[in-house]
Amino acid sequence: MTEKPEPNQDELHTELSLLRKEVAHLNNNRFVRLYNSLWKLIGFQFLRGLAFGFGTVVGATILVSALAYSLSKIDFIPVIGNWAAEIAKMIQEPRNP
Repeated sequence: MTEKPEPNQDELHTELSLLRKEVAHLNNNRFVRLYNSLWKLIGFQFLRGLAFGFGTVVGATILVSALAYSLSKIDFIPVIGNWAAEIAKMIQEPRNP
């Protein structure tokens, strides 16, 4: 086997310079800057939680209303059909305060 020759000082200096440049580039990344600041991280996580909660509520609302509507159309199972029809009627009724 042939051994690799050891790099000389100029090559090491060049490699170290390129490595420093790459690390500086990574540290300037928005993701890293976000995690370097505690308050930015807290704010980001708070907004992320709000968006997740809002999406969950909207998605569940759409899913439940679609399920209730489709169940209200079932006439051959009397219990489920009557129950879903009552739910659909309650959803469509205007509320009087």
